[in-house]
Amino acid sequence: MKRTASVALSGLGVPESLRWHRGALWFSDLAHGTVHRWDGTGEPETVLKVPGRAGGLGWLPDGRLLVVSMDGGCVYRLEADGELVEHADLRHIAGGPANDMLVDPEGCAYVGNFGFDYHAHARAHPNSMLYAPPGPPRAPVACLAPDGSLLGLTEPLLFPNGTLLSPDGRSVIVAESLAMRLTAFSRNPDGSLTDPRPWAPLIPPLLWRLVNHPGTAGRITRRISALLDHPAVSKRSSSPIAPDGIAWDADGMSIWVANALRGECVRVAPGGRVVERVATSQHTLSCLMAGADGRTLFAATAPTDDPVRAAELNGGRVELVRM
Repeated sequence: MKRTASVALSGLGVPESLRWHRGALWFSDLAHGTVHRWDGTGEPETVLKVPGRAGGLGWLPDGRLLVVSMDGGCVYRLEADGELVEHADLRHIAGGPANDMLVDPEGCAYVGNFGFDYHAHARAHPNSMLYAPPGPPRAPVACLAPDGSLLGLTEPLLFPNGTLLSPDGRSVIVAESLAMRLTAFSRNPDGSLTDPRPWAPLIPPLLWRLVNHPGTAGRITRRISALLDHPAVSKRSSSPIAPDGIAWDADGMSIWVANALRGECVRVAPGGRVVERVATSQHTLSCLMAGADGRTLFAATAPTDDPVRAAELNGGRVELVRM
């Protein structure tokens, strides 16, 4: 039986980038450009407002907060005295809004970006039309040293999004939202990433081939997919899964995936086998297994990920379920 999450916080724009830090839940609001901290009681505290909209979050080993500026194309650092300074410049790298970020225990940061203006396309076209050849633009993950300098770039990916460090620290797993898969990279001693390889495909291989097909089969598949791209239909579907935020399960082997296509978090094993599903009330953009004992699944949900519309609706929520 599928478990259902309950609403813990509401009235948000687009909550994203759930993190657990020093006994509290932290998250960004992509619609309002703010960073919040919630200790589990009352209303969340607004920690700061970020120029260019707050995105991914993380902390350096000395405790200073790093936060992505999505439209600013950079990473900011919050100093101990409260001053917000530029930590890294991504403007020459990001082909679209900068996005989620992982900061590892050594202070290396891994930052993805959309690769193009996704929301402008989505306002005018169904998602499936992105796959008409040559397909959507690709974007690399930027690997940053603890001082913010560029260590290197991964090979271009299809909308690199949520990112995880493996428990042994030797690999980094990236959610490719538009490729509907999780991809693993080897993490080198200097913090750079190489050797991409599949970790979990989240779309049937035949459907993936058809939706990208350059001929008649592709055009028909994309049109049918566009017709099915309706909330009343998609919420009853189980495939495909478009991974947004990702988080390790308490077992340290399987990964929870926030499914941006519908209201659910999905736990998958290496290779893509679905182990478990948890229903949420809306499209799910981030997830996190955390809490005092590490066994509460948090989910960030929103009626739309379009920041303009979401700022008007303020229908974003943080939901949770005890596992």
